[in-house]
Amino acid sequence: MPPPATPDTFRVTVHGTVFADRADRLEELDRGDDLLLIPDPPGQDDPAVWVHLPEGDPIGHLPPEINAWMVPWMMRGGRARATTLRVGTDRVPSWKRLLIEVSCADSHPALGTP
Repeated sequence: MPPPATPDTFRVTVHGTVFADRADRLEELDRGDDLLLIPDPPGQDDPAVWVHLPEGDPIGHLPPEINAWMVPWMMRGGRARATTLRVGTDRVPSWKRLLIEVSCADSHPALGTP
């Protein structure tokens, strides 16, 4: 499970979808599509959890207040999955365009973390 005082499941918007033609990739998404969550490697100044299409293409990242606890938790072996809830058009502000649901799971037992 995630750290104490953080939710096991939550809804969040994906940030950074307008850079590097990521907005074009949003058109491929439908409600209920699975997405990958991958944290930045260690040593980044402001590490983020990145949201990727199943094929691996990045489409954005989680907000800083989520990254603050989720990156360290995932680096210790925590696992999470994401599902698309809503995809807005370009008439919706970019930071509200993609809404996902994130479900956190127990840490990976092979990593020796509880």
